[in-house]
Amino acid sequence: MSPGPLDGILVADFSRVLAGPSASMWLADLGARVIKVERPGTGDDTRAFGPPWAGSSSAYFESANRSKESIALDLANPDDASLARTLAARADVVLENFRTGSLARFGLDPDAVHRANPRAVYCSITGFGSGAGAHLPGYDFLVQAVGGLMSITGDPDGEPRKVGVALVDLLAAKDAVIGIFAALRHREHTGEGQHVEVDLLSSLLASLANQASSYLATGVAPRAMGNQHPSIAPYETLRAADGILAVAVGSDRQFRALTVALDAPAFADDPRFASNGARVGNRAELIAVLEGALASIPVDDAVNRMLAAGLPAGRVGDIPSAIALAESLGLDPLVDVGEGHPAQVRYPVRYSAFTPVTPTAPPALDADGAALRAWLAAPD
Repeated sequence: MSPGPLDGILVADFSRVLAGPSASMWLADLGARVIKVERPGTGDDTRAFGPPWAGSSSAYFESANRSKESIALDLANPDDASLARTLAARADVVLENFRTGSLARFGLDPDAVHRANPRAVYCSITGFGSGAGAHLPGYDFLVQAVGGLMSITGDPDGEPRKVGVALVDLLAAKDAVIGIFAALRHREHTGEGQHVEVDLLSSLLASLANQASSYLATGVAPRAMGNQHPSIAPYETLRAADGILAVAVGSDRQFRALTVALDAPAFADDPRFASNGARVGNRAELIAVLEGALASIPVDDAVNRMLAAGLPAGRVGDIPSAIALAESLGLDPLVDVGEGHPAQVRYPVRYSAFTPVTPTAPPALDADGAALRAWLAAPD
């Protein structure tokens, strides 16, 4: 197996919780050496985010920290702070999500690191940027709320709802990886490192896609629509005889095929439903007609009929069924990280020229501390 494309890249990871650790984990999946710096005694906050518990800490911690080395350093201790500065001086990438400016007292702010290591790519992840929003605490749930995502999530008549995973943290993590890749590429051409800044609010706004565009085009704020799409119908969940299925019909041709699959072809020519615009405008009547046709059809039968007609449809499942589906399709969704640790969801991208490195288990707190302290104390 060929080494990953980041083989030889050293990442000094001073981040905690989810966004930063996820970004550094994906860098490790691609071959980077990631050294995770943690607080003595407690380590990353997520080590205590249980139950459930797994491996050496929590299942939460395990989800974002495979294939790393751990060293516990007390940055308030001058000797430990000196080791941290040495690590940053040797690193290709420095990743942190501390409150803006708080690392300056340890000589680990971007300017200090670049004076010692001009080639470093220094990536900061914040909640609301390093300017006027620097004092605001950056938590995924908070950003989902103030960033508008909750306003378009949930039932139309219900209260705003968060997404069922810390999605904004993960969006920011992916933006951080992209930003780091671009900065490393820039360094190849110029020899210069730089400061890469990612904030949760901007990552969320950039991911609102058509919903943000709709507001900017019309001045009207989108609203929560449950499982419905604001511009396409039927693109939602529908109730069948024994459960719920998801249908994503995106064209008039597909709608005609849907009516044939449900033994109700006449509805394709009904003026209320003959075009997507008409279907969106008459959504309540459309749902009533489709669910009437589905009332005597079991979900699996309905899904099979639609798939046979080339239509996007599926039973609404859960995480176990999603993993089982990926396995049945040969997508190999899971990786083994070692005895005593649960399997993990693999790095999601496939490459023709190499494969992500074989993962190792998330480290116990300070598991590599002795070896790393000796390495950092020795001349480079």
